[in-house]
Amino acid sequence: MRLNPQPSFWRGAIELSQTLHPLALLAIAAAAVLSLTQEACRDTPHDAAATPCTNLTAPRTIRSSGRTAFEVRVKMDVDVDGAPNAYGPRDKKTLDTLDHAFAPAVPGQPRVIVGYMTEYDGGPPTIQGKDDPYPGYYVSQTDFADIHNPRMEDPHRYLDATKINYVVIGDTGKHAGVKMGDFVVAYSCRTGKSAYAIVGDSGNPSGAEGSLALVRALGYTNLVNGIDDSVNDPEVIVRYFPNSNPTHQFFKTQTDLDTAAQKLGLAK
Repeated sequence: MRLNPQPSFWRGAIELSQTLHPLALLAIAAAAVLSLTQEACRDTPHDAAATPCTNLTAPRTIRSSGRTAFEVRVKMDVDVDGAPNAYGPRDKKTLDTLDHAFAPAVPGQPRVIVGYMTEYDGGPPTIQGKDDPYPGYYVSQTDFADIHNPRMEDPHRYLDATKINYVVIGDTGKHAGVKMGDFVVAYSCRTGKSAYAIVGDSGNPSGAEGSLALVRALGYTNLVNGIDDSVNDPEVIVRYFPNSNPTHQFFKTQTDLDTAAQKLGLAK
């Protein structure tokens, strides 16, 4: 904690000390220290951006980079949704299994496919054509999409999990006002690496998922697909910045995403 008192304040305190009762002086000093301590603590989340793991045990709202931010600590399953080779027929080599394309089961309701597009609700998967990145594979979607691309079945309309850092929003993030496309800073307590990301998908109430590109950027280079790969311990800090992408800017490269986050002044 760094205190930066104003010299004029302390000069005034010295002058007062010559006229006031010692008990009054103690009260004034205590109030001054409390005020300065509170001011310093407001800066702590920004100053501690490089090492946020020390005291984060529960979700919290903080100030960081001059913005209100919402911070959680989670495990991180690997999400490959949006990658053009995420899902496909069983005879093709894919990044994930078809079982993982479903949303978590809800008692009494049929499971809903969220990982890839279907021709209609409950219908067959939409297949990529000869001019798409992986002909014959399914068109995998993310909730955050390029609103300027009207072709719904175009794989390029969605975030490629192998190229773009994104997180899956959970219920706590939604309650904090986080929206699709908002910027995120993620930090690994194990590796010490951090990365810019955006909120790119949903479907997991816990929010404990990140794209394959993100987990690898955080230093988990041993993770290579979504079949059985995950960060099993709650050692990833996700710092959401609500309403930080109001125009829903879409990113086709991580470089463009990083540049946009830096222009916002987000610390990582």
